Amino acid sequence: MKSYLLIRLSSLGDIVHAIPAFAALRRAETEARISWVVSPKGRPILELVTGLDEIIVVGEPGWKKRLRDRERVALDFQGLIKSAWIGRLSGARRRLGFSRANLREPMARLFYTEKAPLLSEDDHVILKNIRLLELLGLYDRTVSFPLAVPEGLIHGVEDRIKETGYVPGRALAVLNVGAAWPTKRWLPERWVETLGKIDRSRLFPVLLWGTSEERRIASDIGRAAGVPLLPFLNVEETFALFKKASLLVSGDTFALQAACAVGLPVVALFGPTNPLRNGPFAPRDRVVYHELPCGRCYRRSCPNPKCLEEIKADEVVRAIEEVRAGREE
Repeated sequence: MKSYLLIRLSSLGDIVHAIPAFAALRRAETEARISWVVSPKGRPILELVTGLDEIIVVGEPGWKKRLRDRERVALDFQGLIKSAWIGRLSGARRRLGFSRANLREPMARLFYTEKAPLLSEDDHVILKNIRLLELLGLYDRTVSFPLAVPEGLIHGVEDRIKETGYVPGRALAVLNVGAAWPTKRWLPERWVETLGKIDRSRLFPVLLWGTSEERRIASDIGRAAGVPLLPFLNVEETFALFKKASLLVSGDTFALQAACAVGLPVVALFGPTNPLRNGPFAPRDRVVYHELPCGRCYRRSCPNPKCLEEIKADEVVRAIEEVRAGREE
């Protein structure tokens, strides 16, 4: 039996972006054993993935022993020294990774036995991941997300969001105002202005948050705009929420990638990162982004975030209306 070891440890959004590569491999290798090495925070995502044989969580008792299989093929989708070393630790004779220019840590290439050709960083990262499979002779570029969100979890989340005043059946607009990088967080006053212009007879807006800092930001925006905060939702519950929602507005963060994976229409707000690489990919979705000379800098802090300041409330409201019109056609 063929055996494969997929390596994508983090972050949550990047794990989501690697799922279509797994799906393509599974379509080609229906009988193979496919394992995935992941960080503890990423495990809840993989538990929703159908067709995966084994989840190996870094740091759990015996995880290194579970890696070892010389006949396995290891594929490193992360491109770090740490992830490449895990492939080497597995003992796999074939260890596949990206070329030097496509690696976040170029030294990782020293652990690979085979490297993909140079790929454009303007292509979507999902396509980049799928193209790693070409080293296996696989050229299926179909993008799919084999995710199974339990109905019980969806109903449970629906019960929890009723606490906000939401009435089932109304169009639920989720606004994710937070992000791990400060440079990915749109200005609070612009969120307030946008919420003031949304037609609330057609949409019921709620604010999503994940960390204590994001909750503080969301609370300030919610008070100013008169919009409720959702209760805390874990990773699995976030996927369930997006199964019930009608729209997400978000920056480049896990919420955006999760929503796209389950087919929820989105309006994506991009600042220092490349929307061609990380943005939504459905034709109905909209990206609000301004190309600037300093753009695509991928800086996590910036004293003058012009890329975010250029995004105006009217642009976002217009994008919301366009996405909603497309959904209702």
